[in-house]
Amino acid sequence: KDLQEQFINHTIRKCYTALLDGTLPNDEGVITLPLMPDYEDRPRQIVSYEHGKSAVTRYVVLERRNGKTSVHFYPETGRTHQLRVHSAHKEGLNCPICGDELYGKKADRLYLHAERLEFTHPISGKRMTLEVAPEWKF
Repeated sequence: KDLQEQFINHTIRKCYTALLDGTLPNDEGVITLPLMPDYEDRPRQIVSYEHGKSAVTRYVVLERRNGKTSVHFYPETGRTHQLRVHSAHKEGLNCPICGDELYGKKADRLYLHAERLEFTHPISGKRMTLEVAPEWKF
């Protein structure tokens, strides 16, 4: 219950690393596109200003090379496919995640990695940070 409350209260911090198909012009920014299920094409999600739920993603560019961009994503909400839609959508970054078969192009894998998770341990009360580097290099 404690961990669930931390997710609800947005006190759990997440950092994802992704490789994007395209070159981002800005070094950092915030994407705020509301999302909802595409009921006619599940499991896809779509942007809907009328019916979508709030979805917020901060990003920071790590490196640009050969038409690709490496980024850190910091989702402030946790909607289904949030990072994937925010990356690919024309009103978002307009650069899909490499290997994203739903919103971009197929590759040998999906280049999206949950790199860091920070939360308060429900028993000890200590702030915990779990971190694993991606298996792929840019």
